[in-house]
Amino acid sequence: MKKVMIAYVSRTGNTAKMAEYIAEGIRFSGATAVTKKISEIKSADDLAGFDGYIFGCPTYHKDMTGGMKNFLFTAQKAELKGNAGGAFTSHTHSGEAGPMIADTMEHVFKMDMSDLGALNLKEDFIGTDDGLKACQDYGKNLAEKLAG
Repeated sequence: MKKVMIAYVSRTGNTAKMAEYIAEGIRFSGATAVTKKISEIKSADDLAGFDGYIFGCPTYHKDMTGGMKNFLFTAQKAELKGNAGGAFTSHTHSGEAGPMIADTMEHVFKMDMSDLGALNLKEDFIGTDDGLKACQDYGKNLAEKLAG
């Protein structure tokens, strides 16, 4: 069974909700999903053993959080080249963090990124049925990529 790590940072709980909804989509497709706050990941070894990775954080002042930037340096040491990847962000008025994370995963880590690009949702949309479905569909897409 394929296994996906969803690592995220959440300031208000919205990005955490997205992570759980994405994990549901992965599980609906028959893969295993593990969600972890980036603060729980202490070294590159903590990222070992997964077939896919999805990283997410809120957009804060048109940027990723400082914690996510530091986490990406740790993730780079995990040698994720060729693994399936995805990225997501929640935001109130802009959504730069997700695409920045996705670019790092694709161009620096050389990962095989989701065909959907980065999932980018406004915070007031996350709790809706459509927001839930968007997250679940994103998880399903990555799980289908792994099933190949």
